[in-house]
Amino acid sequence: MVIEQKALVTNMDTTLHFFKGKKVLITGHTGFKGSWLSTVLVNAGAEVIGYSTCREKEISLFKLSGIENQIVHIKGDIRDLDHLKKVFDIYKPEIVIHMAAQPIVLESYEDPVTTYETNTMGTVNICEAIRHASTVRSFINVTTDKVYENHEWVWGYRENESLNGYDPYSNSKSCSELVTDSYNRSFLRSLEVGVSTVRAGNVIGGGDFARNRIIPDCVRAAQRQEPIILRNPYSVRPYQHVLEALNAYLLVAVAQYRNINYSSSYNVGPDEADCIDTKTLVDLFIKHWGNEIKSTSAMEAGPHEANFLKLDCSKLKATFGWKPRWNIDTAVGKVVEWSKSWLAGENVRTVMNAQISEFFS
Repeated sequence: MVIEQKALVTNMDTTLHFFKGKKVLITGHTGFKGSWLSTVLVNAGAEVIGYSTCREKEISLFKLSGIENQIVHIKGDIRDLDHLKKVFDIYKPEIVIHMAAQPIVLESYEDPVTTYETNTMGTVNICEAIRHASTVRSFINVTTDKVYENHEWVWGYRENESLNGYDPYSNSKSCSELVTDSYNRSFLRSLEVGVSTVRAGNVIGGGDFARNRIIPDCVRAAQRQEPIILRNPYSVRPYQHVLEALNAYLLVAVAQYRNINYSSSYNVGPDEADCIDTKTLVDLFIKHWGNEIKSTSAMEAGPHEANFLKLDCSKLKATFGWKPRWNIDTAVGKVVEWSKSWLAGENVRTVMNAQISEFFS
């Protein structure tokens, strides 16, 4: 079986060619990862339908990239099932990639109700919309490495480990996993819809402006010529470039579109050597940016966050012959390249297109 699966991927002549002319619905398309994914798919010739709350932000990759003018851009709340069903009826997507979420751990402590409504009931709604649609062949639910019950182990979590995230964000994503599995077994498999959840590690890339994330904090500090403040310098995370995660989502989406038996849950993260602590990540950023900026630790008591987190990606590798393409040093270099281009007032879409072309070549 593994040999056949590897052959399937090898014969795909790169994943992106498959998407030419395909209708792909992305929830959360205006976010950081959603903007990159929309750009990847538009460049591949897909018809992208985006569904998002479209919160007004001072600055966003969605606006900077110009992708808004190249897709069907729908303002909608993932908690609004009736509206979501109408969108499916009108646009008849073949592939659905669910990324809409409240994605920040600290914000989930500030507003747990909205976090659960969005991340858990939002998943119920997208699954229900797919259940009543007749065109969907492949569904990817994007979750997180934080769905696992964290024991602070030094080895990576596997897909069969217990799901029990600690904080409201992580726990709501654990619930999202369970919802997806139930809908798959109860409804979607019998409708011949391929269904998988993909659990990604911490993604970095140009155009992430979120609060309380270390790389955006680094860019803001460099912009202001201030020291980078490290809240948790020794927390270990599986950092990877955003294109690594997107590549895995698309790879699984294609495989299960062609063969429903590829439906499952998959971890996607970096190799062992690239699971690093926050201080090491920041040191890499400083190296690529230039030594004119410094960092300083300011460890403060705050809400619980895991100190040590790794993923075992053996399943993705064995099933598809997948492997990371950019190590963490290259990934941070790509972030700096994008960020310096943006700060210089250059066309960031040009940088994105070049990085996408290089990654998928």
